[in-house]
Amino acid sequence: MPNSNKNVLVIGAGFAGLSAATFLAQKGWQVTVVEKHDMPGGRARKFEADGFVFDMGPSWYWMPDVFEKYFSKFGKQVSDYYNLKRLDPSYTVYFDETHWDMPANYNQLKDLLESVEPGAGKALDQFMAEAEYKYNVGVGKLVHKPGQSIFEFLDWEVIKGVFKLDIFKSMKKHVAHFFKHPYIQSIMEFPVLFLGALPQDTPALYSLMNYADIKGGTWYPEKGMYSIVNAMYELAVEQGVQFCFGEEVKHIEVVNGFAKSARTIKKIGNEQKEYFFDVIIGAGDYHHIETKLLDTKYQSYTDKYWDERLMAPSSILYYVGLNKRIENVSHHNLFFDTDFGVHGKEIYTDPSWPKEPLFYASVPSVTDPTVAPEGHENLFLLIPIAAGLKGDTEEVRNMYFDKIVTRLEARWGQSIKDAIVFKKSFGVTDFVSEYHSFKGNAYGLANTLMQTAILKPSCRSRKINNLYYTGQLTVPGPGVPPSLISGEVVAELVNTNYK
Repeated sequence: MPNSNKNVLVIGAGFAGLSAATFLAQKGWQVTVVEKHDMPGGRARKFEADGFVFDMGPSWYWMPDVFEKYFSKFGKQVSDYYNLKRLDPSYTVYFDETHWDMPANYNQLKDLLESVEPGAGKALDQFMAEAEYKYNVGVGKLVHKPGQSIFEFLDWEVIKGVFKLDIFKSMKKHVAHFFKHPYIQSIMEFPVLFLGALPQDTPALYSLMNYADIKGGTWYPEKGMYSIVNAMYELAVEQGVQFCFGEEVKHIEVVNGFAKSARTIKKIGNEQKEYFFDVIIGAGDYHHIETKLLDTKYQSYTDKYWDERLMAPSSILYYVGLNKRIENVSHHNLFFDTDFGVHGKEIYTDPSWPKEPLFYASVPSVTDPTVAPEGHENLFLLIPIAAGLKGDTEEVRNMYFDKIVTRLEARWGQSIKDAIVFKKSFGVTDFVSEYHSFKGNAYGLANTLMQTAILKPSCRSRKINNLYYTGQLTVPGPGVPPSLISGEVVAELVNTNYK
């Protein structure tokens, strides 16, 4: 339990904030977390309605080793908090006129690829051998760097393997070197979409994500992704972390280059409070904290800098409850049945509302009956769209909902619209209002070469000595496992600087 005079204020109780809080509390810091919502989780919150339980954000559980390592550092195991089930098929991919159930078994996956492209099975072995090396170096070493200096990367294993890491080759070229069939290429390129950039703009280093997918597996935590949040919250409380929910930071007071206090306002009653601390960590939206909570002279980055960042996509999300079950569907479903080249341009090159979007459908009730009433189905639908789009209206959302549900009905061969008993949408304007998300992005900064490591917004303020940042707009980048690592990296940096 904390017994130190050193105290830290953490803004935000998402994955990165929870991680930073637990690690600093373990190191003896007095930790207070202020969270604007009435529960922990940030973008990974949940809500319940009409007997349905919906995870609001992340829905894929990859890199189970990262979660195990996190809990092990507190003498715990994942199984102390929640059970995991490996999904098989890992997911289903729908193409123009066919669909592939992606087997969890590696040899079965090789057979599938070989059946459509002779030699693809052997190519997969070679591809995965390289991906495993990148995973071990990337996740084992690179992502744990705070990105404060180029000298952090003067690691012999990194240096000697720099060409094997494929930092300067694009993911698209890398995949095309091994596989020629367009469907296989789409499947091998798909995991980097979690990183928020097109395959042609993402370093081939990130084929490590294919290792996470194919060898690490796709899992489901019992009762949903919020089980992870609950586990981290329980651990934080056990470590002595204090939480203040329903309370939002409105201003950070800086004196002589040091943040001295933070003023908050409670959602209920509008009561104002003031917190004093030795260190403050921004685990909310980096841009919002910089531009709205600090006076201009203390901001590390200009408006021009932020406007030039390549953002990961935003999304339109739909939470849907059906009064019947859907037959023969997988937990995770990717609809690649339209032109990704066109949709990709509509997200990144010429931001505009997509004409025929690719989309993702999750049916967690296939795996977990607790997330829907008996005889009902729980659907989570996601359409990636460009960050910063204007015109996020109810009419636009309804138009896209009708469009993708029509495609679902056609591909699944079952009616859906007449079975809907609950529907809620979440879009660009909600990302802004709920999370102060820069340009309404859903994932953070795109992981392009020029936005990697030391080229990301710094996890330490350039103007304020005791202000640090963690989460998806700083190192190591977007995603749930990277957020856990981000919190640990920043906690270590803070503790080292204040010994």
